[in-house]
Amino acid sequence: MEGYQSTKNAVGIIGSGSFGTAIANLIAVNNPVLLFSRNKLLVEQINTSHIHLNQPLNANITATNDLAQVGASCNLIFPVVPSESFRSMMKSLSPHVGPSHILIHGTKGFDITKDLNAVDKLGLKDVFTMSEVILQESSVVRIGCLSGPNLSKEIMEGQPTATLVASHFSEVVKIGQRVLNSKRFHVFGSRELLGAELAGALKNAIALGSGLLGGKGLGKNIQAMLITRGLNEMVRIGEALGASSKAFIGTAGIGDLIATSTSKDSRNYTFGYNFAQGKSLEEIKSSMPELAEGVRTIKVMKCIGDTLKLRLPITRMLFEVVYNGYDFDKALEYLMQFPYNVDVDFI
Repeated sequence: MEGYQSTKNAVGIIGSGSFGTAIANLIAVNNPVLLFSRNKLLVEQINTSHIHLNQPLNANITATNDLAQVGASCNLIFPVVPSESFRSMMKSLSPHVGPSHILIHGTKGFDITKDLNAVDKLGLKDVFTMSEVILQESSVVRIGCLSGPNLSKEIMEGQPTATLVASHFSEVVKIGQRVLNSKRFHVFGSRELLGAELAGALKNAIALGSGLLGGKGLGKNIQAMLITRGLNEMVRIGEALGASSKAFIGTAGIGDLIATSTSKDSRNYTFGYNFAQGKSLEEIKSSMPELAEGVRTIKVMKCIGDTLKLRLPITRMLFEVVYNGYDFDKALEYLMQFPYNVDVDFI
């Protein structure tokens, strides 16, 4: 595969967490990479040792804590930061990027304009995808989303997988494919940007629920039911927010949902598992190096469902168990007796 060709020929990665680092290592096989971190000591460590998160880094990776350098050196930038931090990151990056830049984000979550701890309902004007935040906070036009079953540990180990780059711009999809495709990392393309973003965000809540089942020692039958009916609720929310069901059936939807709902390498599954084992929300948060987006997503889904009057029994029970301490066995009994009348009702 040929490297990415640009007048600014480095590829920028904003975010030095597990996924950002994995993507940096992938791209660095054929391209120089500038990896941004706010942590000066971490930047020095990476540039000195070329080891991060106990993983060796490609020699093509250079770390920096200067966003101006990223904007000046990179036409193509992959922002990969938690959803809660995404808007503030874009405000900091905005002076250094413009219409000539391409941003393909890898963040699977929502930007919320209100204090999520203080609301019970969210309207359509209260919830934004990361591509919408990029448009709101910068003059960048060419935007894409990287979504799919991207378990960082497996990517760093070189295990085969596939992902999706979605964008309204064919050019963005092709460039994303060009820099990411390899013998062990296949990149699909899609024009379904909103669907890819919503699928990648919503599946986090279902993956957390799957972890709850695992932590309670339950088996694959009920896990399969949760994943299947959870997909149904993801589609209901997606359609209510303006996406087609198409994206939810592909790599960014069911592909990512299966991976994160069945793997102990998934932060969301692990969070649910530990919660079911009796650990509190705060205990788990303090013990995990990176945020489990599903905790936040559960409340977002519940609030959207309440506002739009959607039928979301799994979402509601997950919210009650995680946020209100509702008895797990009673929640499971409720779902087992819920009057589902049709198996597949979203196609």
